[in-house]
Amino acid sequence: MTSKVTYNGALRTSCVHIRSNNSIITDAPVDNNGKGEAFSPTDLVATALASCMLTIMGIKADSKGIVLDGTRAEIVKTMSAAPRKISAIKVDIHFSKFDCSDEDKKMLEKAALACPVAKSLHSDLAQDVTFHW
Repeated sequence: MTSKVTYNGALRTSCVHIRSNNSIITDAPVDNNGKGEAFSPTDLVATALASCMLTIMGIKADSKGIVLDGTRAEIVKTMSAAPRKISAIKVDIHFSKFDCSDEDKKMLEKAALACPVAKSLHSDLAQDVTFHW
């Protein structure tokens, strides 16, 4: 088992990662009858995309002795109304004090774009990724 999710009422869930016992809550967003006091489930999907990209780049970077510490991603999720779903995720990846070859940059970009979350999302969902070197 990966996780357990419990509905707490008032459009909130508690989620527990089984292996680590770390937990998060979700709330429905304000534009969908919620309080918006925590990540919404669709926020988590958009955030998971960026987190996966950074993780896969980190794996590649580690194998080449490249330090990515301080690299960050900014995410914008866009929802469509009918049907209600994520229509686009914009990810801006900003590198901090990064110095490597153009070849390494291309390798890291390719790794990010091929991360498991990116490959798992529906092809109708636009993924707009910009790398800020």
